[in-house]
Amino acid sequence: MRDREPGPSAGARRGLSVRIRLIAIALLPTVLVLPLLLLLVVGWWASGFDRLLIVKVNGDLTIARQYLERLKERSDETLHALADSTAFARVLEAPDAAATRQFLARRRAELGFDFLHLVGADGRLVVGGGAEDPGGTLPRHPVLAGALAGRAGTEIDIMEAAELARAAPGSEARARIDLVDTPNAVPTDRLAETRGMVILSAVPVRLPDGTPGALAGGRLLNQNLDFIDTMNDLVYKDASLPEGSRGTATLFLDDVRISTNVRLFEGQRALGTRVSAAVRRAVLDEGRIWLDRAFVVNDWYISAYEPIADGSGRRIGMLYVGFLEKPFRLQKMAFVAAVVAAFLVVAALSIPVFLRWARAIFSPIERMDATIEQVEAGDLGARTGHVANRDEIGRLAHHFDGLLDSLQARDRELREWAEELDRRVDLRTRELRAANQRLAETQQQLVMSEKLAAIGEITAGVAHEINNPVAVIQGNLDVAREILGAAADPVGTEFGLIDEQVHRIDLIVGKLLQFARPAEFAESSGAYRPADVITDSLLLVRHSLARAEIEIRRLDLAAGWIAMNRTDLQQVLINLFVNAIHAMPDGGILSIATHDTIWRDGPAVSITVSDTGLGIDPDTLPRIFDAFFTTKARQGTGLGLSISYSLVSQAGGTITATSSPGVGSVFTVQLPADTSTGPT
Repeated sequence: MRDREPGPSAGARRGLSVRIRLIAIALLPTVLVLPLLLLLVVGWWASGFDRLLIVKVNGDLTIARQYLERLKERSDETLHALADSTAFARVLEAPDAAATRQFLARRRAELGFDFLHLVGADGRLVVGGGAEDPGGTLPRHPVLAGALAGRAGTEIDIMEAAELARAAPGSEARARIDLVDTPNAVPTDRLAETRGMVILSAVPVRLPDGTPGALAGGRLLNQNLDFIDTMNDLVYKDASLPEGSRGTATLFLDDVRISTNVRLFEGQRALGTRVSAAVRRAVLDEGRIWLDRAFVVNDWYISAYEPIADGSGRRIGMLYVGFLEKPFRLQKMAFVAAVVAAFLVVAALSIPVFLRWARAIFSPIERMDATIEQVEAGDLGARTGHVANRDEIGRLAHHFDGLLDSLQARDRELREWAEELDRRVDLRTRELRAANQRLAETQQQLVMSEKLAAIGEITAGVAHEINNPVAVIQGNLDVAREILGAAADPVGTEFGLIDEQVHRIDLIVGKLLQFARPAEFAESSGAYRPADVITDSLLLVRHSLARAEIEIRRLDLAAGWIAMNRTDLQQVLINLFVNAIHAMPDGGILSIATHDTIWRDGPAVSITVSDTGLGIDPDTLPRIFDAFFTTKARQGTGLGLSISYSLVSQAGGTITATSSPGVGSVFTVQLPADTSTGPT
């Protein structure tokens, strides 16, 4: 009986035991699936929460923008109402310039303008409400130029310090803001911002002399804290943000905070600080609205920035609103912590229950596994025993013990059959050994028969093609020498060449005889180069090669020596050459190559014989080494390749063949190389 193959070790089985798998199945939803699901849900919720914050700050920016637009509209409406009022018309009709100046100064203070002037068509001040130099000029901003041309308008514009000094003496001091070094801002060499951002309104009027003019008023936004605080109170009403958060609003001139409620220190506003380079690039350089978190002065805020453009469309500043991010971040973290804590509580309560249920399942299975180990160790009497469970596992254990009973009985039967089989195999082996002995003797006789057949074919050719012509040549040569005597001396060299060639022919015939009668020309065994045997073998079939017009190509690359009987190898090669000649009746190329190689973990010599003949059919190729099998009909006995295979095998080598019909065949002889100190 065949020995039982060893199974996996107990440790390996325990590594993949049902216990572990059942525990994994029980805990997988709790420790892997549920956390992944919670992670996805929390991630989705956090992403949605952040999007809601962005939506909120975008809505806050809309309210701040509307408030700024409303300031512009109110400035425009107020100025229109003043220009159309009866009081203003009576003042224009009066010749008293001082009274007009007082009227404009009073109305400027009432309406909240920083300057209010009556301007002529050339831009010079006709009457200035509060100006010290009535003869001065106002810069021709697009709004003022439009009013002088008959078009009323209101825009946010930039005025230089000198322009502010002419328009509203003293306002240039309020417009000046010292710059504060701000991290992440674009580097600058400026120390202060002296320009002013102004809501500039102008309406066309008719001057007392009938010429066109304009009523121009402006409100400076630099350090206008009432304006920015009102905007912040409007955007961020009480209880609109969670406790701990605060809303902020800022007006920027270029990238400098000129009006803000952002605190640099407690009680000090962050006037003069600058926006980060990233926000400046997105808003001022690219004209985009920024909706994202940003670091504002000293903390992170959910921020919204949008560009502010003057009347010509040039971006001159930014409007900002935002609220502190930290309270929202803390609320988000508190929610995540609550979800994680709830998960841990549920896991702590449910995992022991799952493990108790799993133990009721895998305990019987472990008992069956222990029984299997005992059976594998040779104890066929091991059993699982009684299992309290009445479920599928209990029934499985009961049936398993029944199978073990059947297995034990079948094992006894198999052992008896195995003993009987061993007896029969031993008897058959002795019969086969005797048959092999008889087959070996038959093969030895077949070797001699194939030799005789090959010699008969070659001897017939040699006798016909060589012996007769050689005898005629040698006889006539001797007669010529006798007749010519001394007169043959001038052609003595030629006669000598003829003698040499006749001698060479004798050597060839001697090689043939050596092959035909190896017992008479037996050589001592020893190592030799395969190229020498190939050369001798080609001499013996040269007449067949010449008659078939076959080209010989040789490639002798083997440096190793072989120790196979020289005559046996010669017989193998001649058989391969003759088969190749028969496969190329119309001529072709016979290629012979030798190579050093590694075979059976040792040095070897490979001899390859290939032809360009008819090839061998794929169905026939597996049978070519069978005894008495031939494809040459009446030309062969079918023993040549079978005997060659036997000779090579006896020398410890092998012979293989590959072939493609219409392309040719390749026979490869692999022989172990002689590893002795040298040839003998």
